[in-house]
Formats: sequence, structure tokens, C-alpha cells
Amino acid sequence: MATVLYSLGRAAFRRRGRFLAAWLLLTALAGGAFAAYGSHLDSEATIPGSQAQEGIDVLEDALPSATGVTAQIVFVAPEGSTVDDPPVRAVIERTVRGAATAPQAEDAVDPFQAGTVSSDRRTALAQVLYPVKRDALHDDSVAALENLADAARSGGLQVEVGGTVYSTAGVPVTATEVLGVTVAVVVLVLTFGSILAAGLTLLTALAGLVVGLLGLMLVSNVATVSSTAPSLALMVGLAVGIDYALFILSRHRTQLAAGMDPEESAGRATATAGSAVVFAGLTVIIALAGLSVVGIPFLTVMGLAAAAAVVMAVAAAVTLLPALLGFAGERLRPKAGTRAGRRERAVAAGRRNGGDRWARLVTRRPLATVLTVVLGLGVVAVPASRLTLAMPDNGTAAPDSTQRKAYDHIADAFGPGHNGRLLVLVQSADGDPQQAATEVAGGLRLPGVVSVSPPQPGTDGRTAILTVVPEDGPRDERTEQLVRDIRAVTPGLAAATGARVLVTGSTAAAIDVSDRLSSSLLPFAAVVVSLALILLLLVFRSIVVPVKAAAGFLLSVGAAFGAVVAVFQWGWLAGPLGVPTTGPVFSFMPIVLLAVLFGLAMDYEVFLVSRMREDFVHTARPRQAVVAGSRHAARVVTAAALIMFSVFAGFMTTEDLTLKPIAFGLAAGIAVDAFLVRMTLVPAVLALLGTRAWWLPRRLDRLLPDLDVEGARLTPARPDRALAAHELEELHR
Repeated sequence: MATVLYSLGRAAFRRRGRFLAAWLLLTALAGGAFAAYGSHLDSEATIPGSQAQEGIDVLEDALPSATGVTAQIVFVAPEGSTVDDPPVRAVIERTVRGAATAPQAEDAVDPFQAGTVSSDRRTALAQVLYPVKRDALHDDSVAALENLADAARSGGLQVEVGGTVYSTAGVPVTATEVLGVTVAVVVLVLTFGSILAAGLTLLTALAGLVVGLLGLMLVSNVATVSSTAPSLALMVGLAVGIDYALFILSRHRTQLAAGMDPEESAGRATATAGSAVVFAGLTVIIALAGLSVVGIPFLTVMGLAAAAAVVMAVAAAVTLLPALLGFAGERLRPKAGTRAGRRERAVAAGRRNGGDRWARLVTRRPLATVLTVVLGLGVVAVPASRLTLAMPDNGTAAPDSTQRKAYDHIADAFGPGHNGRLLVLVQSADGDPQQAATEVAGGLRLPGVVSVSPPQPGTDGRTAILTVVPEDGPRDERTEQLVRDIRAVTPGLAAATGARVLVTGSTAAAIDVSDRLSSSLLPFAAVVVSLALILLLLVFRSIVVPVKAAAGFLLSVGAAFGAVVAVFQWGWLAGPLGVPTTGPVFSFMPIVLLAVLFGLAMDYEVFLVSRMREDFVHTARPRQAVVAGSRHAARVVTAAALIMFSVFAGFMTTEDLTLKPIAFGLAAGIAVDAFLVRMTLVPAVLALLGTRAWWLPRRLDRLLPDLDVEGARLTPARPDRALAAHELEELHR
């Protein structure tokens, strides 16, 4: 591996114009195609094989209007008046008529005709039906409805708009998310002490990210790509892209400080640090691609999109960056007398620095260090046992948003169950579906059911739909249990009526998603961790190191889950962190967080331990190798962790509660994994085990291919002798 990457690095350095032109051409082609064809993102989440999805598929043919999005217009009369008062009623009826002719609307249901007026006659609920899915609904159509509501607000009448028209349809990138990139630039400048080096790192990361995202947008025209996939790809691709370029460029600068020729240094940095980048990238790709084992297309696309972004980040780091190093040439060599120059030469000469001193501190009493970290992270992980999951709805929107106000008004006036109504589909093969549905309705009056509507006939003459209103809201555990209770009795009702009975709707679909995710979490973890352990076994040729890496990850992910529960469920620091509402966490959060954090944690493992193993291979002194590896890699790992933390923390500013807990969990997990697990626990464990940490059975050693990540097969580098003489006085000063 190192030999191949060495040749690639030198070729890119020597033929830098061609490599740069190839990347520019690739970017231009992707950008031109995107300008010509655009993108088509899909906000629909399907759950193949679930009862809810089966029912939705039937409704597509039997009653298409039931599968389109719906808007709710909520009217609340002022204190001391009712919606029946002539002036108030006139405004409501005028608004409903306007909604019926709004862009893309199919019909609007008058609340007085439908009977959707609260018992105190102060609240009326109108429904606006759209015959399209959320991804086909134009933003202007929603804005037109909001404008109608604005015009109706007069004389104390409250008018709010809610419904599924506000389903998640992608997360825009705003100036606050860019703040994370700004922090990353500052960290890079402080790390390198060079604006040029920081700029090359960021340019490499952005090049890979832009090509990856443009490619993803183009793929959405020929394959289904979820609307949230680009957000995850952007977040992960940007973070790893900066880190991978940082790792290689840092190695290059250290070698230049030792007097190495720039071309030779670029080749060796690509061979050694580049090998670590390739294998670190593979662990991230394995973890993200492993999301496909869950069997939910929405999640599979998210994982594959982010994995593709990581592929481009690795490709840019080992091809574009060496070419840019060629253009920079001697200008990247740390200058004598500067702080950066003294620091790089001190590292090259084996002098102590912050990483060296920290490693000596944590390995002085390694057992005490191990126990302290394990017990401390165990305490932080305790809240994770109370993690509850649910799909987001308008009840999780910002409190001052119109959809959240509409949601709260409906819950107060009609009961929380009106926000989470269930659909029971009755399909008769040869009988009267209305009669069968009426019989089924009689068997659905279970504890926890407020009402069951009369059957609504489908357009196919074989199907009827019942609407069941539960007592509790859609994210309440009692509603989840009610869905299970109804499904427990439907087989008997189906047998008695000779009809097919399915419980469906958005609430039932959310429960099916949670069940699918819960049952898939352990198989997913087993597949991903097993593949990653094999990869780490090949890289480090050790039994202990991969097992230790996985155990450390469990501590990190437990602490991340604990932090998410404390903030998003218990409300700790919710105000300062901008969390508008607390409650169950987005159902996809655990498995997405598990995948991304595992891959990124293995990044730090590879970055740090590869330098330790490299020194061990050359010296055979385990404790000194731990200290030497920390001396060389601690500053880079610290910078990489701060960059990833800032990028993820930048996405905490989004109001979307599907992405916010993921971003927060990743930021917390990165901080814990980098500083407590990899830079504290790992050196202590390796020092405690000594040479046993690098033990590998002889038979297995013969069977495993030697990937030579450390570059041991490369011929010893000869320093630029003129430069070495010139720097000699500075080096020994």
C-alpha cells in the first residue's frame, strides 16, 4: 500500500498541472451537468415490508387523495366570542374558499360542514387537500396559504397553518453553519502557523466535497435520493475532508522541517500518512454503507451518500493535495526562527512537546488512568438508558413557528390524539367494503380510542377507510401501545368479515420505523464492527489494538447517547444550546450516530496508533513508541478533533430537530473520543500491555497480507544536505 501511494504522491507532485487540470475538469463537468439537469430530491420515507407501508401502497390506488399532503388551518376566536359569531364566521368561510383555489390545492373542507369545531365553539379546523407528495409541493404554494392566514388575522382572531405540508424537505445551509468552517480555518492556521498550508488543506477538502455533492445531486435525477441525504453528506464530507488533508500536510511539513526534499517528502507523506487516511476512510465508508442492512431505503441512501462524500475526500487527499504541494514547493517549508519552524524541527528531532508530556503523564500510572476514564464515561452514559425515540412532527417544531402553534391549538381544543390519527384500511375481495368497514369499526372501540369515523369509500369500489382518533399524541408511548393493540385484534376482525384489514397512516408508519430500527441495531453494529475489526487487524497486525479500539468506541457512543438524552429529553442546557422543545429523539438518531461516530472514531485510532506502531516497528520499544507516537500525532489529532467538533457544532444551529440531535451527538462524541479515549485511554492501555499490545499469533501473521502502512519497504530518505547544514544551528539551538 505504502509503495503504491508513494509512487502516486510523487507522480502527482511531478505532474501537478495534469492532476489539477483533471480535478478542475471533473468539477466543471459535474457543475455543468447540475446546471443543465438540476436535482430531484425525495422527502418520502418508505418502510418496505411493514404493515403501514403496505396500507399506504393500497391507498395509492384506492384513495390517492389520502396519500397526498394536507394542510390544516386553525382558527381560534378571541376571548368572549365564538367561531359562530357572524364576523368571525365570515372570515373563516372566506379564508376556506381562498384556500380551495390556492396553488396546487385540490379542495378545502369547511369546518362548519365537516363538524370540526371544538366543544366550546372557540376553535375551528379546516383541512386543505393537495394531490401531491411533499417533494412535489412548491414552497410558493405553502407561502400562499400562509398569506391567507395572515390576511385573516384581525380583531383578535388567531389563524395558524399546520399539517404535513411542513414535513422535512431538506436542511438549508445558512451563515451559522458556515461558522463551523470559519472555526476550522482558524484551527488550521494555528496548527500550521501558515496561511498557505491552511488554505491548501481547506481547498483540498472543498474540492472533494463539491464534486461529491454535485454527483449526489445528479444521481437524484435517475435514482431516489432522500432530501436529508445531502445534509449528512455535507456534514461528514466536510469534516473528514479537512482532517484527511490535515494529516498528510502535517506529515509533509514535519519532513520538510527535517530537511527532506519537497518531492520526496510529498511522496513519503502520501505513502505513510496517506495509507492511514485510506484505511481510516475505509472504516468510515464501511460504517456508513452498513446502514443498508437496516432495510429502510431512506436510511440506506443517507448512508451511501455520506460514504460517497468520504470516497471523494480520500481521493482528493491522495491525488489533488500532492499536486498542490508541488505548486507550493519550498514555500511550505517552515522558516528558520519562526514559531512554526521551531515547533516542526523540535518534533522532527524528537524533542518533547505537549503531546509527549501528556503521553508521559497518562502512562505514568496507566491502570489509574484506565479506571478513571472508564468510570467517568460510564457515569456520563447513564442517561442513555432512558433514551426514547419517535419520528418528528409539528410538535417538535420551533415554539414560535406557525405549524407548532397550529399543533398546540389542535391538541388544546380537540385533544392531543387529533394530531396523530390512525387510518384503518378495509379491503373486501368480493363483498361490500362499507358493510365490512362498519363491522370492523365496532371492534376498534378499545381503551385509548376517542372515536372511530364512519367508513370513507375508496375510488376502486373495494376499499373503505376508517379514521381512528386516539386519546394521546402521536409520540406518546400509549399511542404506540394502542397501535399494537389494534393490530392484535385486526386478524380476528379480518377473519370475521372476510376482508383485508391494515392499520396505516403517518403515526403507524412512525411506529413501524422505530420497530424496524430497534430490531436492526444489533445486527448493524455486529456487521460494521466485525468488518472494521478485520480491517484494523490488517492495518496494525495486532489482536489487542482492534479490540481496544472497539471497546473505546462503546465508551464514546455511550457518552454521546447520554449527552443527547440529557439535553434533548431532560432539557439540560436546552436554552443555551438552542433546543426549542424536549421529548423523544428522532428515531433514526441512534443508528446514524452509531455509524458516523464509529467511522470517525476509527479515524483517530488509525491516525494516532499508526504513528505509535511505526515507531514500534523501527525501535521495538513499546512504551517509548507510545510516547513518540503521541509526540508526532497528538497535535494533528487535536486539530482534527477541534475541526470536526466545530463543523458538527455549526449544524446545531439548524432548527430542524432531525439533524440537530445528530449534530450534537456527533460533536459530543468526537470530543469524548478524541481527548478522553484516543489520547488518554489508548496510550494508557498500550503502555499497560507493553509488547503484548502488538502480539499476533504466528500462524495468523503468515496468513495476513502485509499492507506496510508504516512504509517500512520504502528506501531510507536522504535529506537535502544543503538545507540540513543551513538548519543545523537552528535545530540544536
